[in-house]
Amino acid sequence: MPAPAPRRRRMTHDRRVLLMALLAGLPGSLLALGLLWFGDHTPKVQWTCTVLVVGLWWSFAFALQGTVVRPLQTLSNLLAALREEDFSFRARGGRGEDSLGDAMREVNALAETLRQQRLGALEATALLRKVMEEIDVAVFAFDAERRLRLVNRSGQRLLGRAEEQLLGRQADELGLSGALATAPRVLELSFPGAAGRWEARRGTFRQAGLPLQLLVLSDVSRALREEERQAWQRLIRVLGHELNNSLAPIRSIAGSLEALVDREPRPTDWQADMRRGLGIITARSDALSRFMEAYARLARLPPPQLGPVAIGPLVRRVAGLETRVEVAVRPGPELTVRADGDQLEQLLINLLRNAADASLESGGSVAVGWSAPNGARSLEVWVEDEGPGLPNTANLFVPFFTTKPHGSGIGLVLSRQIAEAHGGVLTLDNRHPGPGCRAHLRLPL
Repeated sequence: MPAPAPRRRRMTHDRRVLLMALLAGLPGSLLALGLLWFGDHTPKVQWTCTVLVVGLWWSFAFALQGTVVRPLQTLSNLLAALREEDFSFRARGGRGEDSLGDAMREVNALAETLRQQRLGALEATALLRKVMEEIDVAVFAFDAERRLRLVNRSGQRLLGRAEEQLLGRQADELGLSGALATAPRVLELSFPGAAGRWEARRGTFRQAGLPLQLLVLSDVSRALREEERQAWQRLIRVLGHELNNSLAPIRSIAGSLEALVDREPRPTDWQADMRRGLGIITARSDALSRFMEAYARLARLPPPQLGPVAIGPLVRRVAGLETRVEVAVRPGPELTVRADGDQLEQLLINLLRNAADASLESGGSVAVGWSAPNGARSLEVWVEDEGPGLPNTANLFVPFFTTKPHGSGIGLVLSRQIAEAHGGVLTLDNRHPGPGCRAHLRLPL
């Protein structure tokens, strides 16, 4: 097999410029030498002029080569400095309005832009590191093999080890595999540095082109304990208020009846007073019993049992249950959603009952309808009345707050709990324009 022919070596740019400069001066030099040697001149003049012509020719060629090559070397050195992230160099020369000057100025502008960007990146990185060190949440970053690549100071305190002892370890070794595998939620976790309830959140980002998984653990034990304490305080305050409202008259009437029984002689109408007092005690006891039953019902709302529910038949059926006022059904698209039919029906019954109560005060009517806007991923059910409207919308969903003389104050709270258990939203607002109120239920499709 014959050996491959040797590859011709390409001429460098410097040599090509020199060769072109020599070729450019060659005709003039040959003409000058021809006139010199074929003319009537002495040998001394001929040799002197020959050396002078050849010297000038080569000098101008090398000068032209330097004029072309030197700016390119300057640009090459500047670009090499930029590649090494040294932005202190600047190109000089080429100040005129020519292509070389434009190139120099553009490279200098590029160097300044890269310097500003690098400075901004360094400042942002320093700020990020400072924030990560100071925040009171533990931050971890794991690679594709679930090895720890980044941890902040709070994470080190939580795990009870220094950074150099943690980096490179598996999530299982650190006790973080459970938090890393779950969706954002509150977990009961125990670590060498602390134990309690932690909110785990995950995310992804890239560092040096490699994907990393971010895990953020925030201690919510103190916040949850504070919320629980406030919830117990509100519960005790509500229960104490209702119990006092019932027990105070019961205690007073019981004392009066005891004094009446002890009186000698008893008045002629003591039996009527006794029956009246016992009737009041019975009424207040029944009211207290209803209150406790309503509170227990509010606290025992079971999770929804999801299944297919046709919205049209459900709305029409609930509208037919209200006979005190006229209920107009505004039909919408026939849709089926996944929901608890019983709970959804109870929600609509509460809304229609409130709307009917409000419309009875003004002699108006009630309208109910549903819609699913094009492109939306939610179903909207609304109930409108022509009543006097809501004087205060801020306390509508506060338990046991009611504007009705004999209301329990749990219907709207229970309705909102049902809506939120289905991933939806329930709102009530006064209608504008027009009198009355509009209840708006949004459920995901």
